[in-house]
Amino acid sequence: MTTPGTVVLWLAGAGLSTTGLQGWIQDNVVPLILLGIAIILLWIGGRGDNAGVARRSVGLIIGLVALGIAVSGSGPEIGSFLASLITG
Repeated sequence: MTTPGTVVLWLAGAGLSTTGLQGWIQDNVVPLILLGIAIILLWIGGRGDNAGVARRSVGLIIGLVALGIAVSGSGPEIGSFLASLITG
């Protein structure tokens, strides 16, 4: 009988990782989400709600910054830079 630890070790030894899934998400899902958001913002802007578009665009930019930090893996460097701005 195999234990869960044995299966995990076997999978790790087989060289399986999630880099293929991460690459697929970055290459396909993220651009589709951004395209959808752009279409929604254009639709809202066409109704004349420019203040709503501006408010949502600021939220979108903040979300894209967070996504960029998460995807690039440079979170610790950015965190230490921001902390150095406060602490000197």
